[in-house]
Amino acid sequence: MTIQQILKTYWNHDAFRPMQEDIIQSVLLGFDTLALLPTGGGKSVCFQVPALAKPGICIVVSPLIALMKDQVENLKSKGIEAVAIVSGMGNREVDIALDNCVYGGVKFLYLSPERLLSELVQERIRYMNVNLLAVDEAHCISQWGYDFRPPYLHIAYLRKLHPNVPVLALTATATADVRSDIQDKLLFKKPNVFSKSFERRNIAYVVRHEEDKLRKLLEVVNGVKGSGIVYVQTRRECAELAKFLVNNRIKADMYHAGLTSDERAKKQESWKSNHTQVMVATNAFGMGIDKPDVRFVIHKDAPNSLEAYYQEAGRAGRDEAKAYAVLLYNQSDRYKMLKKYELSFPSVDEIKRIYSHIGSYYHIAYGAGAGVSFDLDLGDFCSKFKLDVTKTINAFKFLERDEYISFNESVFLPSRFRFEVEHETLYNFQIQNQGWDAFVKSILRSYGGAFESYVRLKEFDVARRSGLSVQQVIEGLKQLQEYGLLSYFPQNDQPQLTFIKPRQQQVYINTAYIEERKAMYKRKMEAVFAYASHKQCRSQLLLAYFDEPGADKCEVCDVCLEEKRQHSAADTRDEITNDIVQLLGSSPADLDNLVSAIKSGTEKEALDTIRQLLDAGKIRFNGEKYYL
Repeated sequence: MTIQQILKTYWNHDAFRPMQEDIIQSVLLGFDTLALLPTGGGKSVCFQVPALAKPGICIVVSPLIALMKDQVENLKSKGIEAVAIVSGMGNREVDIALDNCVYGGVKFLYLSPERLLSELVQERIRYMNVNLLAVDEAHCISQWGYDFRPPYLHIAYLRKLHPNVPVLALTATATADVRSDIQDKLLFKKPNVFSKSFERRNIAYVVRHEEDKLRKLLEVVNGVKGSGIVYVQTRRECAELAKFLVNNRIKADMYHAGLTSDERAKKQESWKSNHTQVMVATNAFGMGIDKPDVRFVIHKDAPNSLEAYYQEAGRAGRDEAKAYAVLLYNQSDRYKMLKKYELSFPSVDEIKRIYSHIGSYYHIAYGAGAGVSFDLDLGDFCSKFKLDVTKTINAFKFLERDEYISFNESVFLPSRFRFEVEHETLYNFQIQNQGWDAFVKSILRSYGGAFESYVRLKEFDVARRSGLSVQQVIEGLKQLQEYGLLSYFPQNDQPQLTFIKPRQQQVYINTAYIEERKAMYKRKMEAVFAYASHKQCRSQLLLAYFDEPGADKCEVCDVCLEEKRQHSAADTRDEITNDIVQLLGSSPADLDNLVSAIKSGTEKEALDTIRQLLDAGKIRFNGEKYYL
């Protein structure tokens, strides 16, 4: 099929969005391609269409596990084979998925960057017929980017395994330095860069300096018709703010990465169909969700960077109609960010101490543990060793940079299972163990494909069909696992920690890298402060940050509108002054006659102008009348 036929067959679209077709043609011609597309610009189509147009498999590297799982489900619903390999999956599960990529008809393999550290994954990719390497959120490969992920650096190794396969790097936000760094780190050979201006003419960027943020938030939500998103920093804030809005008669809901995939899907659908007006969310919400008619995006807290802010605010007004991006800001935001800055850079001794605690926590002997993954109860870990949570997470990131561990913050993984025996063996077991027959049959009827690969399982559904309790279903599956008939992974939303190297007695931390990150973090933080406090067109400030200097004023942000109001007020004052001079030039007048004879402005503006002219000595008052 042609790329237009693929688009019509699988997406039912008659035409590509701006730049999509150019990017796809570049990839099909074998160029290494960097595409900067705004949020909602249809990035996934740019790698999915060319991958379907060619024989072989497309490898997609993405840090967004929830989005990967959504895209895999979406592709499967179109009849396209896709798999995702993420943290939290067992070795056997990964092994089968990779086998299907080498020998089966899988068209898309989604990988979290941490999985690139696995020699098993690297070795199996060597034998795959790869037609495209797609790198989503490509700014993560750059140490100058706002969300640098060290495991992304291993993508270069995939390029060495398949040197003739083009790479497509996609991102919504990248400065000039980051664009250059992406191409360098991904070993671009025949580069082709597509970039759309970061300007969004239909979005009115607004900063409100407010002590009472909740009052202002209600004012905005009630004042703007249509649906919107309110971004907050934590899951706890999500729940509290959604409840606050509901209590104020607003149809609101909450969304964060800790929800099950079913819960997320229901909440998304309710919001997309406008049954929910406002989604209160962490930054987990919005990726891959294409809702064009979002009328406002409110940030209750200051963002960590202008890149993150632009990406999240850009979810408003994709239909090109008027929309608002509102940042609620006050002095406490500045203090919180400065405090977070301090906690983001633990000392080298603290990092080494936390590494030692990890080994003790899991009882890993020195020289052991390489490649082993563990669930991590972060609260319990920090409580046991009296550690600050933020500082601990950042210590993990520096240990990740030096490849001692890899760490994935929690994301929901559903229950999965796979039969480990042939049909005949399972059938013999049912005959010999009549007590298990009905239970096994209810599983077989509910889930196809479980002899070939791991499939998602809902214990509640099995319980309903078999007449058992959910706990009995769980115990039954565990028992069948002990018999060796199946493998069963219960649902999980704990963070995952993996030892990349065996536990070391001596840990060497790259202090120069820490200082570089510290300086960059400070620059990005100060850019947020400048955006929130400078009285310059907000759009101009954002565009200058993304290396588009000299842009015209947007005329719709709060700064531009205030300038218009001031100019308008000045013009009105000038007109009133001219009226007064002409009137009093003819003859003196008392206040009532003077005010009623002034043609310009309101009565209040006339009285204010008379007062100002008196104070300046431009007109006089003799106790009865005004005169020049």
